[in-house]
Amino acid sequence: MELKTAAAILAAMAGAVLVSMYASAKWAVLRKHEAIIHADNDDVGPTLFFISDIHRRRVSRKLVRQAGGPFDAVIIGGDLAEGGVPETRIRNNIKRLSALGPIYYVWGNNDREVGEALIRAAVSEAGGMVLDNESAELMAGSVRWMIVGTDDTSSHNVDVNKAFRDVQQGDAVVFISHSPKVFEMLGSKNPEVRMAGHTHGGQIRLGRFGMLEKGRFRSDNGQVELVSNGYGTSLVPLRLGAPAECHIIRLRAEKKESTGEL
Repeated sequence: MELKTAAAILAAMAGAVLVSMYASAKWAVLRKHEAIIHADNDDVGPTLFFISDIHRRRVSRKLVRQAGGPFDAVIIGGDLAEGGVPETRIRNNIKRLSALGPIYYVWGNNDREVGEALIRAAVSEAGGMVLDNESAELMAGSVRWMIVGTDDTSSHNVDVNKAFRDVQQGDAVVFISHSPKVFEMLGSKNPEVRMAGHTHGGQIRLGRFGMLEKGRFRSDNGQVELVSNGYGTSLVPLRLGAPAECHIIRLRAEKKESTGEL
């Protein structure tokens, strides 16, 4: 009787944990960040909405309402979809996000499973832009703010030089890639802001331990780096210790102080 009771208690606890993990995967934290970058002049920068790794999930109306906007850019950081996701869901997700502001999208490692033509068409029909080793001007005042994005490493088509070809000295650059591994491929390029997803924050973590590093936001000495836990899940619809998230980032430029050195 005692063994049966213990087994029942363990089963109930395991069930409760699974329910909690499933609920965590269906919920999302809307994280808000403010950061200062260094530039040639002071400037009020763009306000950005960043979401990555949607996979099979639906972008909820509640999330769009909470986010508010409008934003200067709505950035989809790859893995908008994966094999088996219905076309209508992909288009609806992009449509809902486009209500927040202009769409900018970079490829993830799973996106082409639904067909490259479909993704390109859906982004274009929403008035968005695929940053396929491309750049675009976000806004221009006393500082020109550029958004730059590369293809995903899975395509073997990452071309950093091509992506930065229209960036000029003095521009403030927001760089987007699906995988943070692309950060290591930038070479002499030194964008003020770097954003990525892909890791899911490990998705299922036991305390400090996970298969991949937990998401992070860092702003230090005029440099900003964001790696998001992402919005959806991969393989199993469960999360533990790495909550689903998306981000609002408000940027501002401050003039670099002269060192007085010759």
